[in-house]
Amino acid sequence: MLEKQRILFHGSKEIVEFPEIRMAKFNKDFYFGFYCTLLSEQAHRWAIRYTGSGVINEYMYIPDKTLKILKFPEMTEEWLDFIVKCRSGKKHSYDIVEGPMANDTIFNYIQNFIDGKISRAAFWELAKFKNPTHQISFHTINALTTLKFRKGYEVYDEK
Repeated sequence: MLEKQRILFHGSKEIVEFPEIRMAKFNKDFYFGFYCTLLSEQAHRWAIRYTGSGVINEYMYIPDKTLKILKFPEMTEEWLDFIVKCRSGKKHSYDIVEGPMANDTIFNYIQNFIDGKISRAAFWELAKFKNPTHQISFHTINALTTLKFRKGYEVYDEK
């Protein structure tokens, strides 16, 4: 079944008309890539996280069935193992990866699991009460061509 077009959001400090894949100091959930979400509230948090203001960029995502895509509909054992590998610096061969996000709290649980401070069972007990999140990451130039910039707009911390 062919996926439908969707609007995705990316929180940033600036308008990002032409998305890029950038290497960063730390490995992310699904390794290095350009990260978006279906949730505008989550993009808002990404945009304001450092200075209290930022930009939400909107894109039309036009699926390409020729790309290699990995989807995690929910947090599963496979999702946890994949994030542990990516956060440990192991590359993967997917163009696009989609699934729940290990937010700051979940990330701490994952790090504790990696470090052997908590068991796999303890991780799942701690993680099950967290709010749903979503991320879709683009890891190749071909993947980035599925995004068409719509608009960018400024957002602020409401506190």
